[in-house]
Amino acid sequence: MDVLREKGITDEQVLAAMNNIPRHFFLDSAFDEIAYEDRAFPISQGQTISQPYTVAYQTQLLQVRPYDKILEIGTGSIYQATVLAEMGVKVFTIERQKLLFEKTRQYVFKHKYPNLKFFFGDGYEGLPTYAPFDKVIITAAAPFIPPKLIAQLKPGGVMVIPVDEGEHQRMLRITRHIDGTTSEEAFKNFSFVPMLSGRNG
Repeated sequence: MDVLREKGITDEQVLAAMNNIPRHFFLDSAFDEIAYEDRAFPISQGQTISQPYTVAYQTQLLQVRPYDKILEIGTGSIYQATVLAEMGVKVFTIERQKLLFEKTRQYVFKHKYPNLKFFFGDGYEGLPTYAPFDKVIITAAAPFIPPKLIAQLKPGGVMVIPVDEGEHQRMLRITRHIDGTTSEEAFKNFSFVPMLSGRNG
């Protein structure tokens, strides 16, 4: 966690959660020896597990509070969702790739985190049945801010999302106000796989 501190992660709750989670469980065994390096690795279906710094950065921007109800778009390796679940919040995570979603059946920590719920679906649609959410986190590059996800935020709720097409995306934090308007803050640039619509499989 020293590397994350050196890079500017100051939220002790985030650092503690990430320190408690064995990252190698989320990767192919071929990566065991390098699983704790601060870089992204490939997983199946052309997706990646984000580098620890990216996970910590997004989570810190989310300003997680006890008992928050959080929607995650892009389950992927389940690593980001597990970090949030370790922080004691209720996580609803959506995956559009059927093969990745099916892997959640073998999720090694399923009994440890009953506060983590998995869904197969289109991230752009969100989960209206379970809305509203305190927070929304998107772990793929969105070409625009999805209006249906904004609508599923509670007043005062926060969304963290990498936006823009191309090689790099701006990390935005969007706040939904009581009158329905939003404001946004822009942070560092990152590189994510694209956020695609529909379901695959």
